[in-house]
Amino acid sequence: MLFAIGLLSTPAMPVAAEDGAERTAYPAVLPLRDRADLLDNWLQERLDTILPMIMREQGVDMWVLVARENFEEPVVASMLDAKSFSARRRTILVFFDPGEGQPVERLTVSRYGLGDMFEAAWTPETQPDQWLRLAEIIADRNPQKIAINSSKLTAYADGMTLSAHEEMMAALPAALRSRVVRDEVLAIRWLETRTPSEMARYPEIVALAHAIIGEGLSGKVIRPGITTTDDVAWWFRERIAELGVEAWFHPSVAISRQGVKEQLDGDTVIEQGDMLWTDFGITYLRLNTDTQQNAYVLRDGETQAPKGLRDGLAASNRVQDALTSSFTAGDSGNDILVRARDKAIAQGLEPSIYSHPIGYHGHGAGAAIGFWDDQNPGPRGEYSLYPNTAWSIELSATMEVPEWGRQKISFKTEEDAFFDGQTVQYIDGRQKEFYLIGGTPEASEQR
Repeated sequence: MLFAIGLLSTPAMPVAAEDGAERTAYPAVLPLRDRADLLDNWLQERLDTILPMIMREQGVDMWVLVARENFEEPVVASMLDAKSFSARRRTILVFFDPGEGQPVERLTVSRYGLGDMFEAAWTPETQPDQWLRLAEIIADRNPQKIAINSSKLTAYADGMTLSAHEEMMAALPAALRSRVVRDEVLAIRWLETRTPSEMARYPEIVALAHAIIGEGLSGKVIRPGITTTDDVAWWFRERIAELGVEAWFHPSVAISRQGVKEQLDGDTVIEQGDMLWTDFGITYLRLNTDTQQNAYVLRDGETQAPKGLRDGLAASNRVQDALTSSFTAGDSGNDILVRARDKAIAQGLEPSIYSHPIGYHGHGAGAAIGFWDDQNPGPRGEYSLYPNTAWSIELSATMEVPEWGRQKISFKTEEDAFFDGQTVQYIDGRQKEFYLIGGTPEASEQR
């Protein structure tokens, strides 16, 4: 099944124009009750559409998921309704496809219910043993292929613990035990696939991240000669908390400085002439962003970054183009990595590509397209690309900067995008120009 998904939301309008990259205005953040209603509607849509699609893709007529309170496996965690913060005691979810176009049955074999999207299927007073009750449910439906989440390669599909597996298998008769298969594709397909409703709101989520970055990399926050990179990182954390969303990792802020070989961070004071880089991600509406953008601190008399720095950012944009033009549904992450690197190198670029899926997790389920420390095809890149998936287009281009004595700089960028099966679209645009920071807050405001 191929969903027809367009990025329906218009990217947030920029604030008053400045030289350099435009800074995004803040989109509204929903109240908690409105978020809960939205999340439950999304989950219902996913269970009604994605779940039967992926089970039928895999030829699986039953899927069994097992989690425990505060030890939820990734798939179960994504199936909790908005008022369920965790599984209760042991939670067992069962999905059964009776075939012939009938809806997939959704059961919870648990002492406590799970919202109104799963039918309760265990009464402990009648059958005290939860595992034997699961065995009864399976026997009654007589599935031919019973999938459990187990994978050596990815944590997202390795949710069945050893103890749960042992207890489940002990409860099943031999004829049913032989039908249990270890599956790693169902979990990935569930987690990686985005719905039309999710994609209608994802631009707001990415725009919110862009807005926070744009404010943090401005004269409102940064006073050259005073502010440190750690000050900016912690300002990001405070701003995220004020807005009522979450950071899924601590922001990174670092400096590339003329005459200094390595990036500077920590308590390093930001100075005029510095190129700033940040790696930043938020979680909102259970979806994640992962963004790397860059700023330049103007020297007195400058109105833009040196041409060598601007050329370096443009080179990184060209590597982005080489990668996004290489996406082909059905190809592996390794195929796309090789094709994109060949395109970039043919243009005289020095690329490093390390892109990944994004969605329910910042480093999401699905194919890896390279790693920063390994540009060769590998096992984690063998998985195929599917339509209706979101991606962090993460990479760098290394170039010499003539104005800095031909110093080599790695221009690192990362922007979130959506693959519809044909093309890759940036969810809220991408950075093509540096944010510019003046020597004083007043100067920055005037630009």
